[in-house]
Amino acid sequence: MDLTRPVSAAARTRIKICGLTRERDVEDAVAAGADAIGLVFYPRSPRHVTVEVARRLVACLPPFVTPVGLFVNADPAQIADACAAIPTLLLQFHGDETLAQCEAAGRPYLRAARMAPDFDLLNFAQSYSSAQAILLDAHVEGYGGGGKVFDWSLIPSGVHRPVVLSGGLNAANVTDGVLRVRPCAVDVSSGVEVGKGVKDAVLMRQFCEAVREADARRADADSGY
Repeated sequence: MDLTRPVSAAARTRIKICGLTRERDVEDAVAAGADAIGLVFYPRSPRHVTVEVARRLVACLPPFVTPVGLFVNADPAQIADACAAIPTLLLQFHGDETLAQCEAAGRPYLRAARMAPDFDLLNFAQSYSSAQAILLDAHVEGYGGGGKVFDWSLIPSGVHRPVVLSGGLNAANVTDGVLRVRPCAVDVSSGVEVGKGVKDAVLMRQFCEAVREADARRADADSGY
């Protein structure tokens, strides 16, 4: 499953549910319609999982659902261990990783961008031209979006990589986000949780349904109906 394929009127927005820590939540995410699940390998995160736990979670996935490993300034050995344990792992970098560091594992990767008023997204995307997509998240203290929505008007036109919209998304706002930003994919974590790393099956289903509603409205608008 290509999480980053550009979306046309006939295509659909891909959905990634991040920060999974329990097998039952993986199964519920897949049942809800997720295209990818996110596994957090950042030790300071409350959603952190070990490589062994991640391997068990990935074993619950059916074909064509992508596991994504989130790293923050990780040691190359840690990334290598995760890749060896999960051969299908797509990498996601959320720290200060350079282009060379992102490419070092020889795996497809997403590069997170921390959106702020003075952030040059066009230059950033150009600097990571080998990324499968640029994941747009809120700029907060530390790393990660902290469940905060950023100002979507900060996203300039002409970004030369596919974009994944993240940051404070939930079933109530993701339809608007898809319609306004037109990302190739959306990424949710806290917006479908009842506790840190504990997902809710109903919230995940509602989120996926809201994305599909946005896709249907986009298709109608693009076709002129």
